[in-house]
Amino acid sequence: MAYLDIPAGGVVEIDEKGYLLDPEIWSPAVAEVMAAADGVALLPDHWAILEIFRDYYSEYEIEPPMRALVRRAEEALGKAKGNSRYLYQLFPEGPGTQACRYAGLPRPVSCL
Repeated sequence: MAYLDIPAGGVVEIDEKGYLLDPEIWSPAVAEVMAAADGVALLPDHWAILEIFRDYYSEYEIEPPMRALVRRAEEALGKAKGNSRYLYQLFPEGPGTQACRYAGLPRPVSCL
């Protein structure tokens, strides 16, 4: 178990892979700290993908599979950005895992 220091928000617990132990404490500030630790500055397109993850999870209680993520990204960001290549540019560790972590969702079932 590890901890993240959140400015003006205290400390949050994360597991060994960097996922929140309590997804209920997620906030944009938590996402910013997680991304900064990876050397990523969250831009509007990142936030759009994180919103897709959170909305999808809220609806289905699972992270979006890649096909659903690409489809929703295309709807939100347009055809040029709604593809897996672009998603990997935003989240080089893998959109399914890195974006899921920043979105404050539980570790994906497919993540060992």
